[in-house]
Amino acid sequence: MKTLTVFTPTYNRKHTIGRTYESLCRQSNDDSEWLIIDDGSSDGTREWVESLGEKVVDKGKRFDWMGRELGGEDDNHFVVDTGKIRIEYVYKPNGGLYTGYNTAYATIRTELCVCIDSDDYMPDDAVEKIVKRWKERPQEKEYCGIVGLDFNVVDGKPIGGLFPDSLSEAYQTEVHHTGDVKQVMRADLMRKVAPQIGFKGERDFNPFYMLIQILDKYPILLSNENFCWVEYQIGADSMSQGIWKQYIRSPRSYAKYRINQMTLMHANSWKNKFRLCAHYVSSCILSGDSHWLKNSPLKVLTLLAAPFGVALWVLVLIKSKK
Repeated sequence: MKTLTVFTPTYNRKHTIGRTYESLCRQSNDDSEWLIIDDGSSDGTREWVESLGEKVVDKGKRFDWMGRELGGEDDNHFVVDTGKIRIEYVYKPNGGLYTGYNTAYATIRTELCVCIDSDDYMPDDAVEKIVKRWKERPQEKEYCGIVGLDFNVVDGKPIGGLFPDSLSEAYQTEVHHTGDVKQVMRADLMRKVAPQIGFKGERDFNPFYMLIQILDKYPILLSNENFCWVEYQIGADSMSQGIWKQYIRSPRSYAKYRINQMTLMHANSWKNKFRLCAHYVSSCILSGDSHWLKNSPLKVLTLLAAPFGVALWVLVLIKSKK
C-alpha cells in the first residue's frame, strides 16, 4: 500500500484539473495515489477520468450529498490505472467542499493524506519530500502530520513567507504564519472527526472545522518546502473570493465553526476569542438564532462582543451587495 493519498474535491473544473494530474504523473517518488471526489460536475470530468486508463475496479461505495456512506456499491465509484498513477474516482450529489472532504476521509486507506485543489498542482518532488520527512520523524512523540507551504505561481514565492527557522514542530495554532499552508494529515486521526455534519442548503462550511480539532490536540512537523503551487482563480470560478456572500449563504455553518474555534486549547488569546464572539453573534443574527447566548461556550465574552457583532452584521449586509 502507498504512503500518501492526494485527494482532490472538484466541481466543474475539467479545464484545470488536468494540470493537477500531470503534476502527479511527474512525481520523483511514486509512493502515492490520487483520489478524485467529483461533487456533481456536469462538464465531462468523469469522462475525462475514464479516458486516462483502464478501469481495474468497476464499483465502489456509495455516498450521499454530505459525503456519508449509503451502503451498497455502484459504478459512480471506480478505479483507473493510468500506468503512472492509480486514480480512484467517486461521483456524489453536489453538496459543497466540506462534503468532498467527508467522502475522502471515508475512502482513504493510506497512512497520510493531503488535499490538492483542482486548480492547483504539486512540485515534481513534493511526494518525495513529504514521505521522506514523515519516515524520518522522531519516534518518541506522536504527530498528526506535516505542514508545508503553498507557493504562488505568479511570483514563485511562499504565500505568507516561511516558518521560523527555529521551529521544526509545533501546535500549528501557535505558529504565527499569515499565508496559505498545506497540511499533510494522518488519515486515521481525520476519520475520528469525520464526517463534518453541516446544514442542508449551506455549502460554505469550512472543512478546516475538522482539521483544527486534530491540529489543536497533536503537534505537527513543520516544513519550509513547497508542497503545492497555487494560482488563484478570479470571479465566479474562485473559491477564495466572495467571503461576504458566504456569510450570508451559510450563517449556521459559520456560527458552528466559530464555536469550534472559541474552544481551542492552544494560542487562543482573549483578544482572538473576543473577535470570534463578534463573528459568532453576526452569524446568529443572519441565521435568526435566538438562542445565541445560551449556545455560546463563552457567554460573558459573547455578551460583551454583541454590539460589535451587530456592527459586523451590518457590514456583511453592505459588503455582500457589492
